[in-house]
Amino acid sequence: MEDKIRIGITHGDINGIGYEVIMKALMDKRMIELCTPIIYGSPKVAAYYKKNYDFENISFNQIAQAEQANSRRINILDCFADELRVEPGVSTQIAGKAALVALEQAVSDLKSGSIDALVTAPINKDNVQSEAFNFPGHTEFLKARFDANEVLMILLHNNLRVGVVTGHVPVKDISRYITKALVFEKIKILNQSLRTDFGIRKPRIAILGLNPHAGDNGLIGTEEIEQIIPAIEMANQKGMLAVGPFAADGFFGSHEYEKFDAVLSMFHDQGLAPFKALAFDQGVNYTAGLSIIRTSPGHGTGYSIVGQNIASEDSMRNAIYLAIDTFRKRSEFQKLNSNPLNK
Repeated sequence: MEDKIRIGITHGDINGIGYEVIMKALMDKRMIELCTPIIYGSPKVAAYYKKNYDFENISFNQIAQAEQANSRRINILDCFADELRVEPGVSTQIAGKAALVALEQAVSDLKSGSIDALVTAPINKDNVQSEAFNFPGHTEFLKARFDANEVLMILLHNNLRVGVVTGHVPVKDISRYITKALVFEKIKILNQSLRTDFGIRKPRIAILGLNPHAGDNGLIGTEEIEQIIPAIEMANQKGMLAVGPFAADGFFGSHEYEKFDAVLSMFHDQGLAPFKALAFDQGVNYTAGLSIIRTSPGHGTGYSIVGQNIASEDSMRNAIYLAIDTFRKRSEFQKLNSNPLNK
């Protein structure tokens, strides 16, 4: 029997809903059948939330290193020598430090091959800031840790996949980032990820315009004419199937996205606002362009609902499933392309 996929799950902000959604997702018995889960966190914090939510149907196998993981148990790797103070719903420096320590340990194990894929629970992008973490979020941190030239944030649920050319960038700076080179690079990463990570042989990618009405032929901005359309043409010349640019409002409003395998938006809220309106509790954040596999729930820390036992685990469950599926898809793609008869 093939070894089960080892999924590392970082606990995120200890004062948020991370432990709640992790435990709820892992109480699904199918998880243990599909993978070996390893939570990077604190057994004492996990016990605190288990008692708080009265989760009787979950137990943990405490380990000191990933190699000790039991494939038939939910494992928790203790990343902390000292106790952590939990203050549910409050942003604290301790919570930020705890999130980073767990993340660093998981990344180290991912690099060494001790785990096969990474699922990250939400962090607070403010309290996690330090000399070791000077990034807008997980995506940029992992890009630096794994020496990626460029990465792409994709939010997805079922067949709806939305990538962003510019991620955590102030709105006033977006237009100067929209260049032919960058748009083409993001199309290329998206196209490759759809092939290797999602098993789509000839992806159809829709490209959104930057300006209202996709610029109206230069009447409301020239980025489409000068940067976006040339990038689309270059992608088509390289054998990719990219179409656009589309006006974002009409594109989502008319369900045009259903005709494509993925959508590339120009900036964060242009793509993610409609996505979250359509699939907020279900969506998964996936980082394309990395040598490793990383997924995350599509929501944040949920401070306002901590302790109420109302957080939905659907997004976390989907993030774990996606990590498993992507690992398998990449393995299949590598096998197919290593066989000379398939070329």
